[in-house]
Amino acid sequence: MAEERPGFSHKRERHGLIGPFSGRQLLLGAVAIAIVAIVGVAITTPLGNTSIGPNLVNPQATPFIIGEAPAQGLRAGETAPELATVLADGTTYQLTDLDGRPIRLDALRGKVVWLNFWASWCPPCQQETPILRSLDAKYGDRGLAIVGVSVQETTPTDVNGYAERYELDYTIGFDGSGHILRTYRVFALPTQFFIDTNGVIQLVLNGPVDEAGASALIESMLGAVPSDPGPT
Repeated sequence: MAEERPGFSHKRERHGLIGPFSGRQLLLGAVAIAIVAIVGVAITTPLGNTSIGPNLVNPQATPFIIGEAPAQGLRAGETAPELATVLADGTTYQLTDLDGRPIRLDALRGKVVWLNFWASWCPPCQQETPILRSLDAKYGDRGLAIVGVSVQETTPTDVNGYAERYELDYTIGFDGSGHILRTYRVFALPTQFFIDTNGVIQLVLNGPVDEAGASALIESMLGAVPSDPGPT
């Protein structure tokens, strides 16, 4: 028995503005394309004020939001604020390391400073920790100074325990009051500030870094290291 075939029908094409498409269809298509483009930009653009290449952001991690984004954050080209601030009562709050020693940016002039706001309980910060440890070992002797600013922690002892457990040798400051956090207008963890040898912010990044991208940036900021010409 022969297999039945579907009936064949043919309708005359309706001609619109372009080929078979009507003006309404073309308009809807253009709107759809615009929406897709806007969404694509939104999901691929890091939060906050950044001026970075696509390889510096870790595409597999997102920042942990801890507050409302400020209307105006710190920008590349501005001098990085000192890690101290005058309080309402006239006293000065100075960021200190885990041993209570002051941390001052003016003491780091001549070095490339990577200021990293983080917390030990923050998942993307934990994911990023091995990168900071690795790049500190790689560039610490070449002029890179990493300063981790620990925020929203209970005590310096807790932070010190984390640093010892993961063998973090770079400087870590304890900002238990959040004064430096507010000075730098940080709203996400981790947040990175890359500061040049003159104390000027070169890049702000809200979110974890990619190791290869961060390494390339540090290399460019450090510049070429003169080779030893040997004895003359």
